Amino acid sequence: MVRPFLFFVLLWTLALLFLGSVVHATGSSLACPDWPTCFGTMMPEMTGGVFWEHLHRLWAGALVVLFLVAVILVRRAYPDRTDLFRMGLAGLGLLIVQSVLGGLTVIFLLPDAISTSHLALAFAFLALVTVMLVQTGPGHDHHEHRPGRQVARRAGLWVAALVFAQSVVGALVRHTDAGMACPDVPLCLGRVIPPLQYPLVGLHFLHRVLGLVVAVFVLHHSRLVWVRARDPFRRRLAAALAVGVVAQVLLGFASVFFRLEAPYVSTHTLLAATLLALGVAMAAHSRQPAPS
Repeated sequence: MVRPFLFFVLLWTLALLFLGSVVHATGSSLACPDWPTCFGTMMPEMTGGVFWEHLHRLWAGALVVLFLVAVILVRRAYPDRTDLFRMGLAGLGLLIVQSVLGGLTVIFLLPDAISTSHLALAFAFLALVTVMLVQTGPGHDHHEHRPGRQVARRAGLWVAALVFAQSVVGALVRHTDAGMACPDVPLCLGRVIPPLQYPLVGLHFLHRVLGLVVAVFVLHHSRLVWVRARDPFRRRLAAALAVGVVAQVLLGFASVFFRLEAPYVSTHTLLAATLLALGVAMAAHSRQPAPS
């Protein structure tokens, strides 16, 4: 029961990240001008931007309850796994900080630093839940040769780190309204290298360049894992990463082409979170000891 529940929490977290992106893309971030209530009540009229903003809040509140239940279940099922319990406590701490940051974004009218930190911590929580899910599952194939495990672990760690960094840059692009600083694709202001003296143009261009770097890196290391690893789970993760990163680049271009319409930018955020979870899963699965 523990693993299915943790997987449900992971899916709930992905949905929360998607909703958060919808809130911003639809201009609903300040639809509720107060916090923690919305127009002085916990149950406002769910219309217009209030629907998205308050749904996001309710979904986040439910996540706290769901993860608390998950931590209790993990503690009962694995009483000797203090590492899992510590991760659970760390996750609860992250959710509390997330809630505070969410309130501060409203109180201080969406400051860029706080809004970006809000998303970064959400991605960190997603990574933690992914590790807990993998660590409560079966160990790696004990017939897997050591070099294959090392390649997969190294690839997973680097993919997770690069996707996380790229997502933070993407959050800065979103919250500084730099999403349309380069209104054309694949060029930027009609040039391969745009005038970088303009901060928003430079930030947007950095996001594009880093995205291509991440794509090349992920494709290369996915191929290495596919060739050298024998464990079927790791090979499936590698294939999913390769397909996902290509789709992510295309979604990034589509987001600009369609002028940041909510379905495109929100799916772009969701896929970034999914790529992070896949990279973390590969790294965590590759460091598990073989079952005795």
